[in-house]
Amino acid sequence: MKPLTASEIRASFVNATRGEIDRVPMPGLHEVVWDDREYLGWRDHSAPQRGYLVVWRDDEPVGLVLRAAENHGRVGSAMCSLCATAQPSGQVTMFSAARAGDAGRAGNTVGTYICADLACSILIRIAPPPYELQPEPEALIARRSATLKARLHAFTTRVLDDAA
Repeated sequence: MKPLTASEIRASFVNATRGEIDRVPMPGLHEVVWDDREYLGWRDHSAPQRGYLVVWRDDEPVGLVLRAAENHGRVGSAMCSLCATAQPSGQVTMFSAARAGDAGRAGNTVGTYICADLACSILIRIAPPPYELQPEPEALIARRSATLKARLHAFTTRVLDDAA
């Protein structure tokens, strides 16, 4: 992922009002290892139901404000729709994003299950132990990265599609 500044991040949001954008807490950008990210995702510690995701599309950053569904202590496992990682159900959350434009102002949203900490880029880089029938770790991570980018693109397209 290409590095972003706080002002570029704020300017990228497509589904929020100016006031909401001004209140978005920025993550610690000085700590981000940009080369190991397909997107930038973080949660709002002062408002736990909010999350933020910024992805590059056509050489432009696109930011999404997300709302997490309440977790009611489900038991079992769940799978993230972005990184396709199965985890305990408490570590995967249904996030919704208001659609961009008139559709979002009318209350239309798009939802999907995402890792609760929005750290898919980290999870896909955890390589399994070497095994002769498995691809090399670098090839496996590259394939996971490409799949994550494709799923991010599809989700972002659904948010940007104003034909609700």
